[in-house]
Amino acid sequence: MKIFQIFRYLAIDPVSLSIKVKLLSLLACFCSVFFIALITKIVSPWPGYPMIVASMGASAIILFFIPSSPLAQPWPFVGGQLISAVVGVFCALNISETSTAAAMAVGGSIIMMLVMRCLHPPAAATSLTPIMAGTSITSLGYSFVIVPVAVNVISLLLLAIIINRWIMAREYPSPLPVKKKLDQRHTVLAPVHQIGFSEQDLELALKDSDVFIDMTHAELSHVLSKVEKNAFKRIKGSILCADIMIRDVITVEYGTEVEDAWRIMRRNKLKAMPVIDRANRVIGILTWNDFFKHIDLDVYTSFQDKFQQFIQRTPDVIANKPESVGFIMTSPVVTLADTCHIVDLIKLMSIQGHRQIPIVNSEQRLVGMVYQANLIASLYNKELARKS
Repeated sequence: MKIFQIFRYLAIDPVSLSIKVKLLSLLACFCSVFFIALITKIVSPWPGYPMIVASMGASAIILFFIPSSPLAQPWPFVGGQLISAVVGVFCALNISETSTAAAMAVGGSIIMMLVMRCLHPPAAATSLTPIMAGTSITSLGYSFVIVPVAVNVISLLLLAIIINRWIMAREYPSPLPVKKKLDQRHTVLAPVHQIGFSEQDLELALKDSDVFIDMTHAELSHVLSKVEKNAFKRIKGSILCADIMIRDVITVEYGTEVEDAWRIMRRNKLKAMPVIDRANRVIGILTWNDFFKHIDLDVYTSFQDKFQQFIQRTPDVIANKPESVGFIMTSPVVTLADTCHIVDLIKLMSIQGHRQIPIVNSEQRLVGMVYQANLIASLYNKELARKS
């Protein structure tokens, strides 16, 4: 039994990818190595130049099997390979003793990659190539850095971007965290003690742990968010948006007059109302703020008079203000499918500040609305049911 346990530990899969993704990544490695060798052969100035550097095989594995790794990003790959090639040629030309030259090449390339923030492990093998190959490479001098290394690197990088993004539908290069500027009409200042975690939380945790995680912060944040969602679903059960939404939704259309829309909202005590097209698809949302934002408060007139002038229909043919809902509504609007779990509502409402979310079916037609009160009630009632 102990022998079988040892073999089980030895057989741990280092990449948790599906069979389909593994096969596609394998095919990508095969094609990329073939094409970079072919391209280098075409652009090589002399037949004596090598077509490909051996470390490109290891780089291909990183670029196509773990493209979200910080080690696989363009600057670590390009900078690491070129810097290591320069260091390797320098050591081969200036240090005659092979063991010392090899050690200096690897050590020097690692130091330079760390200083230049472009650590790429296969590049250390590139620094060994001029030393181990002997005169066949050292005779080329520093032109070895251009052909084949630079040609190999640029060709492989372009192929990695094309294959990962447009064939395998991956985000490569992995996006850097960007602070998005949200529309002020939908933005609510997030509380300091908000649920979940932030990018700063991740950075602090990684610094405190002092360990290397082989994925970018954005990818790690995405994975942890999925973990949180799965844990929430396990604890709260299968509560879908369709289970808690309000089905009888009052709506208006693009051409509905502003005054009529205001009367509908006042009569039904609504704070927001979806705007739909003739196919019952959501094209916008109308809130109180959409009425008020078009009123000029700089002119000295009472707010009541200004608002009344705004919502009243202009009797003339030409109007100097919006007359229909389509000109004042907020668009585009965030929607969720009726089959989505309520966990998808939490981020939208608690962090992004949405007070109501239109719910659509598989044909993108409006089927209901979920308000903050509906979400709170569903969580509260589920908790009571669990305790009773």
